[in-house]
Amino acid sequence: MRNAVNGYIWLVDTIRRYGRITFSELSDLWKESPYSGGHKLARRTFHTYRNEAEQLLDVNINCDRSTYEYYISGQGGEGRRLQDWLLDTMAVNNALRNVGDVADRVLLENVPSAREHLPVIIDALKQNKVIRFSYKSYARSQRMAGVEVEPYFVKIFKQLWYVIGYNGADGKIKTYALDRMSDLKLLADKSFKLPEEFNPQEFFSDCFGIITNQNEPKKIVLRVEPTQAKYFRALPLHHSQQEMVHDSYSIFTYRMRITYDLREELLSHGSAIEVLEPQELKTMIGDELERALKLYR
Repeated sequence: MRNAVNGYIWLVDTIRRYGRITFSELSDLWKESPYSGGHKLARRTFHTYRNEAEQLLDVNINCDRSTYEYYISGQGGEGRRLQDWLLDTMAVNNALRNVGDVADRVLLENVPSAREHLPVIIDALKQNKVIRFSYKSYARSQRMAGVEVEPYFVKIFKQLWYVIGYNGADGKIKTYALDRMSDLKLLADKSFKLPEEFNPQEFFSDCFGIITNQNEPKKIVLRVEPTQAKYFRALPLHHSQQEMVHDSYSIFTYRMRITYDLREELLSHGSAIEVLEPQELKTMIGDELERALKLYR
């Protein structure tokens, strides 16, 4: 069964990476994969995998009858992003299972796992059930026990999972990191209704990161040196990012709230970026850099 699932993932990932591909091309690529046993892909196996992959991974593998090329169509928006993320994750897992003799040459980060808590929270999202847990905040010395939250949605940021939901005791929507939770339980006898006006996509839409506030979004302008600008193009800080390229620098413009996560991100790039607007953010960054410089004088 595991080999079959790996085959489904390989099929979808390969078609997605090529965009459009014929069966003959797929068959040749399959022969070079670790799942083929050195054989080309049989047409019957292809159609079996195609049907199973469509069900398992919620995609449509279509054929253009004018060119006999296969391509993938599916969801749009957040659904498509989730689908792509899942496929990327599964494809990477497949690749890592086959590292074999080069395992010592594949270096991984130590990322806190969410596999213990994430399934419980996903179940709570599906059923609109309250969750209860103990929580160790970095801002407090004591662990908080018996925290009850109506989970609204989950978000991943910098390889950490968070659940965002309504804390009735505090009367606020709050954010909790899954790696700081313990004793997590789904309360089957406590249900809630997600407010009709609440939109998870909009909650952080004006923010970078996992921290938000009630401040108005501001126009943020950065002067970025050329090398760092390439990284910003490849991985934009925010969906509002716009760039104007000059000979020796780029000007990046955003519309975001000024938050702790944003300040920390800008500080992490050191002299590669300069805040031009707004003045309050420019002052914040300058003051923090001055405090840091005093430690080395």
